[in-house]
Amino acid sequence: MNSIALLFDMDGVIVDNHEFHLKSWLDFFEKHHIGMNEAEYKAKVNGRTMENIIPQLFGREMNHEEIWKIGEEKEALYREMYRLHIKPTAGLVTFLAEVVRQQVPRTVSTSAPPANVDFTMKLTGLRSYFPAIIDSTMVTHGKPHPEVYLKSAKALGVKPAQCIVFEDAILGIQAGKNAGMKVVGVATTHTREELEFEGTDLVIDDFRGLDLNQLSDLYQN
Repeated sequence: MNSIALLFDMDGVIVDNHEFHLKSWLDFFEKHHIGMNEAEYKAKVNGRTMENIIPQLFGREMNHEEIWKIGEEKEALYREMYRLHIKPTAGLVTFLAEVVRQQVPRTVSTSAPPANVDFTMKLTGLRSYFPAIIDSTMVTHGKPHPEVYLKSAKALGVKPAQCIVFEDAILGIQAGKNAGMKVVGVATTHTREELEFEGTDLVIDDFRGLDLNQLSDLYQN
């Protein structure tokens, strides 16, 4: 199985947390009088870094410190909402155990800030499964730019064509495709039909029943 590498987005993939991010964003939008609904959130926010999101939402240029302060306000709200509900996506732990046993290279590749990564890894107990993590502080360009996935491939010492990306977000799927990688859509945030429309190579509801042979078979098509 060393011919493939697996790159896992975090939100909506490692944890099925869409409703909590959505609720925290909608509360944030209301507080700051930003007119944005769920559909616009999915299209314009989900999958991007705060460095990309916050200045656009507020319609002005900001320095890094101001972006971080505003972004952390939203993320702290999310973590408080999700803390008592967090758990790995169904079937993920079993799947990761097999990935580790087969010594398949893998990363967490996310647009999330380090505080959210630490929060997720600690409370799910998944940190030991991932030898490498690429987060928002390590990239300049948010999704759909392929940077996060290209850096992940480089961190693992593999070619982009060997990589399979797990994504829930439309912008993330586009990023994986832009990186020249296979993409598995996880239907936690969007419908299966929406994910298939974006050209995913496989769509799953969660990780239950998924095996590495299915992933290797993506390269037979």
